[in-house]
Amino acid sequence: MNFITEPSNLILMGAAAVSGTLLAWPLLARSNQGLTPNQATQLINRRNALIIDVRSRDEYQRGHIPHARRIGLDEIQSRIERVAKNKNHPILLVCQTGVRTRRAEAALKQMGYTEILTLQGGLTAWREAGLPLVQ
Repeated sequence: MNFITEPSNLILMGAAAVSGTLLAWPLLARSNQGLTPNQATQLINRRNALIIDVRSRDEYQRGHIPHARRIGLDEIQSRIERVAKNKNHPILLVCQTGVRTRRAEAALKQMGYTEILTLQGGLTAWREAGLPLVQ
């Protein structure tokens, strides 16, 4: 009990707590930013994630991720249940830069979908990573 109450040990324990928090911070912050293209590829390959492209029809036709289904942001609530029947299956949301997927993610969470992930940087990041596109 003396170990815990000694002032020098309290300082060391405080420093350890602060340093542990600072080390964990990037991991906690990254979870809100979405998946990198490589992480998204692993999710697709390992867990057969459903890929939903929320861009416009024209954007989708210019190039999309293989096996991606297009459901525009404005129709996500009315069409998602036809495509994603299991609300616990992973869904990867994709747009051009990653901005529109945040709104789609909020809508899906409100509908009860539990595992919704976004592609960090959108299709732009996917293309820059040299990953395949279908046109």
